[in-house]
Amino acid sequence: MAEIDVRSSVDEYLNRADWRVNANANQGYSLGGLILNLSGKVIANYWLNHVYPPDIGEAHREGDLHIHDLDMLSGYCAGWSLRTLLHEGLNGVPGKVESGPPRHLSSAVGQIVNFLGTMQNEWAGAQAFSSFDTYMAPFVRKDALSYEAVRQCMQELIYNLNVPSRWGTQTPFTNLTFDWVCPEDLREQVPVIGGEEMPFTYGDLQAEMDLINRAYIEVMMAGDAKGRVFTFPIPTYNMTEDFDWHSSNAQRLFEMTARYGLPYFQNFINSELKPNMIRSMCCRLQLDLRELLKRGNGLFGSAEQTGSLGVVTINCARLGYLHAGDEAALMARLDELLERGRDSLEIKREVIQQLMDDGLFPYTRRYLGTLRNHFSTLGVNGINEMIRNFTHDAHDITSRWGHEFAVRLLDHVREKMVEFQQETGHMYNLEAT
Repeated sequence: MAEIDVRSSVDEYLNRADWRVNANANQGYSLGGLILNLSGKVIANYWLNHVYPPDIGEAHREGDLHIHDLDMLSGYCAGWSLRTLLHEGLNGVPGKVESGPPRHLSSAVGQIVNFLGTMQNEWAGAQAFSSFDTYMAPFVRKDALSYEAVRQCMQELIYNLNVPSRWGTQTPFTNLTFDWVCPEDLREQVPVIGGEEMPFTYGDLQAEMDLINRAYIEVMMAGDAKGRVFTFPIPTYNMTEDFDWHSSNAQRLFEMTARYGLPYFQNFINSELKPNMIRSMCCRLQLDLRELLKRGNGLFGSAEQTGSLGVVTINCARLGYLHAGDEAALMARLDELLERGRDSLEIKREVIQQLMDDGLFPYTRRYLGTLRNHFSTLGVNGINEMIRNFTHDAHDITSRWGHEFAVRLLDHVREKMVEFQQETGHMYNLEAT
């Protein structure tokens, strides 16, 4: 096992000779970046040499699979309950400053910024809140806020979430999901602000939700002081049957989409899924929360407390090259790699849960406590290249045969996910990694 060379590691970063310097678009060249780069090498070697067995470490180093976020001794991404934060406040960690539940929109925004920034330091990837407009609307109604006041609060939220306050001089990777129209399961529920029930329900607040959505979009459209686009939070919009395509807000939303390509859209129209069944975490990860229902958990309670523990990607292009023309051999090797990916994720789950129990992630322990509702994520990469290699360029994914082969492989991987869930008792999902 080669030891890390201290001098060359520092010089590689200072001289920008290490590819990792520019590998993360969310991280700039800085002292914080240097510290993160150095610690990341140490942590990655710790995982590969002292936590994972040799066959898993070798599979990663040889490029058969890729274990994501090896530079962090933490989980991947997490979605949090905004309702819990607004009801309880930011508190509960011994020795740290405590805030009670917010009573006004401005203080709610401040707690959201502090919460997401703090949680980002305990996770490698995205931090997410769902139903942002639904849960924030009661503050607008309670204080009878004008559009200008709401816009000011959204401006504070967006600016503060784009400050490079995360380790490594990065901005926190954040995602907010907007319902646009109050979800059916929340319409009759009564909001609580500062411990007091409000004289209205969430379903009464469409006008306030519209103010929040208008303000958020207009601030994002304006950009910063130099007109540059805001990178975060990444907005995800739920498209439902009652979406008003002709509203002024819809026009603003599609103008923002055309100008910046900013939002993600979750389509629930003509779908068996409902908005409360899906949680968006980051760029490509979406979790189907029906698996949580099978565990006997209510969607409203624990469903938001989910995410992905870790991600492992299979190098499919190499499989096509090594097993050209032999589908049975390719599938057999794919199964071997999927099983190694599963083993690495099971090991990671045990390690991270133990570290959480020991207090390494104090705020995660306070607001989450368990990884029981977190998925283990397996992904695929290079399927088009796999098909080209497999057929010596006779087909690619756009041909009928190539498309059918890709679907056959993905169906096979999905079936393996079900097997892994049954074997381990933990939830698995397939992601486009």
